[in-house]
Amino acid sequence: MSACPALLISAPASGQGKTSVTAALARWHARQGRRVRVFKTGPDFLDPMVLERASGQRVEQLDLWMCGEADVRARLHAAAGEADLILIEGVMGLFDGSPSSADLAQRLGVPVLAVIDGSAMAQTFGALATGLARYREGLRVYGVAANRIGSAYHAQLLRESLPADLRWLGALPRDPALALPERHLGLVAAAELGDIDQRLDALADAWAAHADAELPPPVEFALAEIAQTPAYLQGARIAVARDAAFCFAYPANLQLLREAGAELAFFSPISGDGLPECDAAWLPGGYPELHLTALSANAGLRDDLHRHVDAGKPLLAECGGLLYSLDTLSDREGHSAPMAGLLRGSAVMGPRLAALGLQSVALPEGELRGHTFHYANAEIGERAIAQSHNPNGGPSREAVYRRNRLTASFVHFYFPSDPAAALRLFLP
Repeated sequence: MSACPALLISAPASGQGKTSVTAALARWHARQGRRVRVFKTGPDFLDPMVLERASGQRVEQLDLWMCGEADVRARLHAAAGEADLILIEGVMGLFDGSPSSADLAQRLGVPVLAVIDGSAMAQTFGALATGLARYREGLRVYGVAANRIGSAYHAQLLRESLPADLRWLGALPRDPALALPERHLGLVAAAELGDIDQRLDALADAWAAHADAELPPPVEFALAEIAQTPAYLQGARIAVARDAAFCFAYPANLQLLREAGAELAFFSPISGDGLPECDAAWLPGGYPELHLTALSANAGLRDDLHRHVDAGKPLLAECGGLLYSLDTLSDREGHSAPMAGLLRGSAVMGPRLAALGLQSVALPEGELRGHTFHYANAEIGERAIAQSHNPNGGPSREAVYRRNRLTASFVHFYFPSDPAAALRLFLP
C-alpha cells in the first residue's frame, strides 16, 4: 500500500470551473514546496496540458473502461509513493457518463471536492452541495469550493449555507482575467499561451484568499499487478510528430513505446521538418486545420511520408494525423489546402461536433480502446478494415483505414489498453 492525501475534483456539470480550481490548487500547493501529482478522469488532452504546467509534473489519464482498473490503480500507487498530494480532475458532472467521476472516486475510495458555480446564487449553493453529497450511498463528498464569487461577503453567504459535514475548501472570484482561453475542442493548448504561468500564479493567488490550508485525508492505494511490456520494439526508432498541429499524445502511450525498447525521434511538420530517419512513424491528433499553410508548404515531409508508406514501413495516423494524411483539408472558414495525400479523400471542419465518445476497435493486431472527439466531416475513398463501437451504445462509430502499413482513424488509441496490439502497429 502507498498512502497519500487525495481529492477528486468534480462538479454538478461541465463549465463550473473544475480545471481552474484544480489548476489553482495544484499551483498553490506546489508553490508551498509540495510535490503534486495531477490526473485527469477520462480521455482528454487539453486540460492535462494546463494541469502539467500548474503542477510541474506529468499528468496522466484515469478511466476505468478505457485504461482499465489495473492500469488506473498502478498509476495511482506509483504516484502515491512519490507525491505529497494527488488531485484528480473529473469529467463532466459528478454522476455523468459510464463510467462516471463518481464511479472512479467510489471504486478508489477517493474523497470528492465539489466545485459549484456560485455566481447567481446564495443559500441554494448549500442545497446543491447537499444533493451531490447525499445522492449516492458510499460516495464521500469531503468538501465544496465556489467558483465565480462576487465578493468576500458573497463567499461568506455560500460558506454559511453548507451543512456541518461539508467543508468549505476555497473559492475563486468572478474575474475574466482568471479565465482560461477556449476554442472548439476545449481549452487553448498551454504551450500556445505565452502568459500561462502568470495566469496560473494569478489563480493560485486568488485561491489563497479563501483556501482551507489543511490537506485532505490520506488515501491508501494498493499495488496493482499489470503485465510487463513486451520488448517488441527493441532497437527501433519511431518518428513522432509533435508541435501545435500534432499535440494530442497520451504520456502513457509515449511511455509504453519507450518501455518496449523504442527510441523516439520528435519532429515538427509545421516548422518545416522532414521525416527523421526511422523504422516507424506516428502522426497524433491535434489541430492541422489551424496550420493549413505551413503543412501544405512542407513538400519535403510529404515526399518523405510517401516513400515511408510505399516502402511498407509502419505509420499510425490518429484524428488530426488522419486529416493530414488526406488529399485536402478545409477549415471552418472555407479555406482549403493540399495535405499529404497518403489516403484518397478530403475533409471539412464543421461548426458542431461530428463525433464524441469512448471507442473500441478490433484490429488484426488486437483490440484497442480509446475515444473520438472531432468536428471534421470526411469523405475517404479507401476501404475500411475495421469499425469502432461505443461501449455505451452511443452513435459515434469510426472506420479504420489501412494502406500497406499505414493505419489511419479518427480514434485516439490508449496504447496500454492492449500493449501488444499497440506495439504491433509499429513493428518494423
